[in-house]
Amino acid sequence: MTMKTQSVPKRANRVTTAGWLILGLMGIVVLAGGLTSCASTPQAQVEDPDSWQLVWSDEFEYTGSPDPEKWFHEVLPPGAYNRELQAYTNKEANSRVEDGKLIIQAHPIPGTQRGYTSARITTRISHHMYLGRIEVRAKLPDALGSWPAIWMLPVSTVGRTGWPHSGEIDIMEHVGYETGVVHSSVHTSKYNWPNGNHHTATIDVPEVAQAFHTYAMEWTEDYLDFFVDDQLITRYENEGSGWEAWPFDVPFYLILNVAVGGEWGGAQGVNRNDYPDQMEVEWVRIFARR
Repeated sequence: MTMKTQSVPKRANRVTTAGWLILGLMGIVVLAGGLTSCASTPQAQVEDPDSWQLVWSDEFEYTGSPDPEKWFHEVLPPGAYNRELQAYTNKEANSRVEDGKLIIQAHPIPGTQRGYTSARITTRISHHMYLGRIEVRAKLPDALGSWPAIWMLPVSTVGRTGWPHSGEIDIMEHVGYETGVVHSSVHTSKYNWPNGNHHTATIDVPEVAQAFHTYAMEWTEDYLDFFVDDQLITRYENEGSGWEAWPFDVPFYLILNVAVGGEWGGAQGVNRNDYPDQMEVEWVRIFARR
C-alpha cells in the first residue's frame, strides 16, 4: 500500500436528510512500499485487543433485507445530493444480505439512458457513536462512475446548523475512475473544502475491488485516526481551539452507500455497461474502550 496527504479539494458533496449542504472532499496521499510517507505520518500505537469492548455489530448472519432494527434506509430521488444519478431505494435489488455479506448494489434502470438505483443505509435510528473504534470490512465497486462511501454525520446539528459547521467524518471514499485509491477525510467549520484547507489523505489499495479490506477509524477526545488493514493513513488532531475545529464532541451515526455519477464520482463519466456493481460488506463492528 502507498499513501500521501495534502489539502487539495476534489469534489463538492451535499448531504443529510435535513437537506443541508455538504461540500466535501479528498486529496492525495502516497506512501511507498510499507508505510513510508512523503508527508509526516503519526506513529500508530499498538493497542492491546483487550482494551476494546464490542458494543454494536452486524455480522450479516442472515438472509434478506438488512436488519431493520439496525439499518435505516434513506429513500431519495436522483439528484438529491451532489448531482448524483441514482435514486436511493429500500428494495432488495439494491440492498440485501446473502451468503453472509451485505450487498449494496447499483443498477441501471432499463429503458433509460441515465437512470440508476442504489441504496444508502444508516444507523441514525439504531446506534450512535461517540468515541471508540469502528471497523467495516468491505470489497468495493470499481465501475466507472461509482462512488462508494463509509462515513459519518452528527446525530444533532443544534448550534452548528449546516455543513461544514456540524462536521463530517469520511472513513472511506473511492471513485471508479481512480480504482485502488482510497480517501479518508475530515470536514469542520474551520477546516473544510470551500476554505481549501480540509484534512484529507489517500492510500493505494491495489486489489480494492477484488479483495476485502478493513476500513477503520479510532476516535478519542484528542484525535481521529484512520486505518486500512490496521495501517495508519492519517491523524486529525484536536487543536483545542473549540468546536469550529473539533465538532467531534457529540454522537455521530454511520452511513454506507454506493452513489453513481455526481460531481466527483462522475467527473470522468459513467460507463453504463459496468453495472450492476456493488459494495460487499462482511461485517460492521463498533467498539468502546474498556
